[in-house]
Amino acid sequence: MPELVLPTCQIAATLALTLWMISAFTTRPGRWLRWKMFCRATFTVVSLSGTTKDGRIELVNVYDYLSPGSFILGPPQLQTILDHLIRSGHYERIDGNGRILSHRGEQPVEVRHGRVVL
Repeated sequence: MPELVLPTCQIAATLALTLWMISAFTTRPGRWLRWKMFCRATFTVVSLSGTTKDGRIELVNVYDYLSPGSFILGPPQLQTILDHLIRSGHYERIDGNGRILSHRGEQPVEVRHGRVVL
């Protein structure tokens, strides 16, 4: 009988831990990735087009301007990148739309004339 207690406890603990980990990755209403590592992160998914000085319209990938390995892009960081692209002369204006994923859920975001509008 004592030989069965340890494997039974190990199986029960493993199952409990597995269920807890699976439930930690599920979403609740108003929450996105409620696991503690992600609960304070803000992710921005946005499609942008930039107008050059000669009138051409190009797609803008803001993730090209993040440091290597970075993927978390909040509205302040997005605004900083947009300001850099306009000030440096890459684009005369940048417009687009997308969404922000954070602990408050999903929210729409727009970029008008190089300004982030929530």
